Amino acid sequence: MCLVLHKPVIVVHGGAGEWQPERRKSGIAGVKTAAKVGFDVLTKSGALDAVEAAVMSMEDDPVFNAGLGSTLTLDGSIEMEASIMDGESLDAGAASLLEDIRNPVHLARIIMENTDHIYIVGHGAEKLARLFKLERRNPRTELRVKYWKTLKDKLKKGEVDYMPKTYKLIKENPKLFQFDTVGAVALDTKGNVAAATSSGGVGLKFPGRIGDTPLIGLGNYADNESGACSATGMGEIAMRLVLAKAVCDKIHLGSSAQEATESLIKLVNRRIRGTIKNSMGLIAVDKKGGMGVAHNSKNICYAYMRPEMDAPFGALKAKRIKSRSNVRQ
Repeated sequence: MCLVLHKPVIVVHGGAGEWQPERRKSGIAGVKTAAKVGFDVLTKSGALDAVEAAVMSMEDDPVFNAGLGSTLTLDGSIEMEASIMDGESLDAGAASLLEDIRNPVHLARIIMENTDHIYIVGHGAEKLARLFKLERRNPRTELRVKYWKTLKDKLKKGEVDYMPKTYKLIKENPKLFQFDTVGAVALDTKGNVAAATSSGGVGLKFPGRIGDTPLIGLGNYADNESGACSATGMGEIAMRLVLAKAVCDKIHLGSSAQEATESLIKLVNRRIRGTIKNSMGLIAVDKKGGMGVAHNSKNICYAYMRPEMDAPFGALKAKRIKSRSNVRQ
């Protein structure tokens, strides 16, 4: 029997949305570093180790809303979340409501490999973190506190209408809301795919809110029979449309990774219209080695690397699928 070697590829994202000028340069540098870290692991250990390493790199970089640099909730606390999935076995792990774990994606992998469950939150996740002696760290940064204070001041002065819906607030203050999530997808030489995603959540979220990031099939998905996908943007949109699994299903039916990501962003535009809340981005790889990046947001910070490249390519825009609401803004 002839062993078929696949051409490895890794794609990472540092979040969709509007990237402020003070974060753009460091954001591109950060995703390129993560892609290089992940690719080095990919060629030695495989897709699962690669996506974990890439996401951990971004969790350690304060420019991203994941791990160090996570956004603050409405009451000023931090609640991080992450997930990881192995396309070969379909095993997955996820955790959320984490306050000070240095690398939430590593805890997600511990859950995948050391429990009979997929998703553990709160004090249960804390018990596992203590059991495996995971490193702790205060993820709060000056920049995130600055964003939080600015918006809180506006709320106190009655300058924005926050409750009961966030639509008007987000529409009037898009730069103050961080939809960033970090993620990675990869295909290794054995044909195995994997995906990992991590986030601090949407800025000023209500405490206890859980987004798409730790939910398998929504924030990410991986299956060797199709490909792998990681989503970024407004989590409630990924939840409504089961975006990551939908991308992989499209690939399974014959679409390339690029065609699949574009198709699902078009679906977002068609079904979730009229507000800035439909801001989404998707990255994917397919089992043939193809990659896809698409978004309807103003930016998506992403990078990728293949064997023929001396260094990763990184950018703040890819295939942008504009919606009618985007055009009106």
